[in-house]
Amino acid sequence: MAVSDRGQQVSSDVQPPVGIDELLERVRAGYERVEPQQAYEAAQAGDALLVDIRYAALRERDGLIPGALVVERNELEWRLDPQGSHRLPEATSHALRVVVICNEGYASSLAVQSLRQLGLHRATDLVGGFQAWRGAGLPVV
Repeated sequence: MAVSDRGQQVSSDVQPPVGIDELLERVRAGYERVEPQQAYEAAQAGDALLVDIRYAALRERDGLIPGALVVERNELEWRLDPQGSHRLPEATSHALRVVVICNEGYASSLAVQSLRQLGLHRATDLVGGFQAWRGAGLPVV
C-alpha cells in the first residue's frame, strides 16, 4: 500500500493523477493530427468524413463546415461505432477515416482517443479545430 498526499492509504496499482495538458500530450502522441487544408482536401477527395462535435450555440454563432457531419460530443461513440445499434449510415467500417472537429482542437483530441478505443484506428482530429478551419479561409456556411 502507498500513502496519498492526504495521508490516506491507497492501492499501489492506482496511477497518480494526470493534468489535462499531460493527458492531451499523451493522447496526441498516439496518432497524427491533421491541418485544416489536409482535412479539406481529404474530405473533397472522399477520403475522410469530417465530424463536427461543437455544441449548437457555437455552430449557430460561427457557422458550419459544408459537408461535415454534425454529431454532438455526447453522442459521438454511439453514432460512429460501426457495430453499434445507434450508428449513423456513414459509420460503415472501423477503417473509416474520421476527422473530429471541435471549436479549438482540444475536446476533439479526447474524442479521438475514445473512437480509437472502439476500433476506429484511422480517427484523427483537426489541429486548431473549427477556428483554425475558418482562419485558413476554408468554406463555412
